[in-house]
Amino acid sequence: MSTTKSQQTQKRGYPLPGGATILREGINFSLFARHANRVTLVIDYQPKKNSRPIRHEFELDPGENCTGDMWHILIRTLQTDFSYGYRVDGTAISSKESTYDYNTILIDPYSRALLPRRWGEGADYGKKPCSRIISNDFNWHNDRPLKTPLSDTIIYELHVRGFTKDTSSRVDTPGTYKGIIAKIPYLKELGITAIELMPTTEFDENNSVFHDPGTGEKLKDFWGYNPVSFFALNSGYAHDPEKAVNEFKAMVLALHRAGIEVFLDMVYNHTGEGGYRGTTSSFRGIDNQVYYLLDRDGNYLNFSGCGNTMNCNHPVARDLIRESLRYWVTEMHIDGFRFDLASILGRDQKGNVLANPPMIEVIGEDPVLRDTKMIAEAWDAAGLYQVGTFSTDPRWGEWNGKFRDDIRSFMLGHDNTVANLATRIAGSSDLYQTSGRSPLSSINFITSHDGFTLYDLVSYNRKHNLPNGERNQDGDNHNLSWNGGCEGPTDEREILLIRNRRIKTLAALLLFSQGVPMIRGGDEFGHTQNGNNNAWCQDNPVSWLNWSLLETNDELFRFFKLCIALRKKHTLFRREKFFSQKNQENGKNTAAEINWQYLTPGKQNWAADCHGLAYSLHHTSVEKNHASFFIMFNGNKLETLHFLPPEVRPGYANWHKIIDTGAETPIDCSNPGQVFPYPEKKKIPVLPFGCVVLQSSIAATDKGE
Repeated sequence: MSTTKSQQTQKRGYPLPGGATILREGINFSLFARHANRVTLVIDYQPKKNSRPIRHEFELDPGENCTGDMWHILIRTLQTDFSYGYRVDGTAISSKESTYDYNTILIDPYSRALLPRRWGEGADYGKKPCSRIISNDFNWHNDRPLKTPLSDTIIYELHVRGFTKDTSSRVDTPGTYKGIIAKIPYLKELGITAIELMPTTEFDENNSVFHDPGTGEKLKDFWGYNPVSFFALNSGYAHDPEKAVNEFKAMVLALHRAGIEVFLDMVYNHTGEGGYRGTTSSFRGIDNQVYYLLDRDGNYLNFSGCGNTMNCNHPVARDLIRESLRYWVTEMHIDGFRFDLASILGRDQKGNVLANPPMIEVIGEDPVLRDTKMIAEAWDAAGLYQVGTFSTDPRWGEWNGKFRDDIRSFMLGHDNTVANLATRIAGSSDLYQTSGRSPLSSINFITSHDGFTLYDLVSYNRKHNLPNGERNQDGDNHNLSWNGGCEGPTDEREILLIRNRRIKTLAALLLFSQGVPMIRGGDEFGHTQNGNNNAWCQDNPVSWLNWSLLETNDELFRFFKLCIALRKKHTLFRREKFFSQKNQENGKNTAAEINWQYLTPGKQNWAADCHGLAYSLHHTSVEKNHASFFIMFNGNKLETLHFLPPEVRPGYANWHKIIDTGAETPIDCSNPGQVFPYPEKKKIPVLPFGCVVLQSSIAATDKGE
């Protein structure tokens, strides 16, 4: 590579906007660097493909090319086939560590793309200019946000690479954005309304320091929760890395045409630069003391568990985060965001928890993001737990960790779980009602990428993380799981039956509770990680979905699909308001919308040693498409419970059984229009860890038939 001091025409440039901006007169470059005393723009231009790049360096004059904290220059060219970066020098905050290194070439925090590379290829962060300018030449064909009501939303969490990388996926471009397009018919058949993609911004999958103890192979950062950019797309997930942005847009467009929204898992709480021993790629070398939380000695405050914490409530960081969210919505047509360790967004510059965090308000009140769904992981790695208190703004949904834990505890036969179970089923009013929020603030989940799969939850008592190379010391030890009598794989029929029953009952609890359900991709056909509950570094069949299980466990997929269809058909399962015990209709009190009982109608049992719960759901009016439901759950390990259903409401037909997780297919879940009559006034057996659902619809005489 040749290096020259450029003689190209240049101008002073403009301080705003930040990043590289194409103007009529050329390309404007602007970089925030408050504590810098020397900034140089470095450009690598490649005249022809496969030719040696020509390097141009533009040292910015502090008097001419600096306005306040913004360093800027305009280059008189409209060519964009180059990469760029910055050399920055300045005064370190502490003599302990110097974060400025003029030899390091830094990524522009506002760059929309980085040098393309295939998955697994080495990243050149800090070694050469990596930032790029991308063209906006994609035809969106008048695509518009779907704006699916939150009450109708069913989220499906997936990893772009892991979703189709396994050969069993039978797609032409496995492990890519295009691979997701190939699976759209499957997603539509399942019935979900939104996919939530694990991180798709650029990260270095090669930065893991761990090795598989069995093979000695170096492990990958498979999950990608170590971003080096908040804008640049991960080109390693593209079939053609040079066309990554358009492939991503084509995926979003195809999903929108299928009626499926796209959410992104965004990591703003820390970056892939890690601690001082990590690779300096951008923020640390530009302005360490502005972008990160530091103590008095210049050490990183580590609320993320990853070595550093972003200074999210500094105005400069707030602007960067807001602009990146706007970019994903306006340019990439994203419908929603899940914020990783979102409680960090509420810490001040000393790490203290703020009562009214500016960052949370900026996101919630931004006019461009007004129709965008916002979901917080309302805790951080330092022990701050804000489920129910993250924000009083009803726009914010929360991953409801209490839903996960209370459902799991009940399904282990633990004491003191029935009252909590009822609260979670009804939408978690204890968390959201007093602040004026609704059940839709609760993003309900039983499993997610972080932890056991649903199949492993019922198949393992403990984590099996030795392949992660940390001597099984990583991952959570509090899994609230039970193997059914044998750790891991087994051929014992009784164990397999109870595992299958528990999976279906857990699915019913998820899909028939008030709130917004989230399914972990692969749970619907029994994907297993062999007991690994922290597979962040497993770029192999442990994390790649095994689609052959879709045939092996076809009855499980059928169960999920029919439960989703039932939820979507009946508004009783997706209310926008909390239940009230008494309702007013024409000035008169009517029956409660939800009625709890134990084994006999009208008799509840909230005792610590009770392990069963039943409830009926009713509309307050009688209309043609209405139905009532009676749902029974048994949280005992050994005892079968016998429930007596309440009498059907006037104008409704007798109860019919539509779900029994203790029965074999197809009796476990009836197809639409298919019902199994149940004798009136007869007690209904519910097997250990089972669920039975009865339905009563408007009688034929009331339909005008």
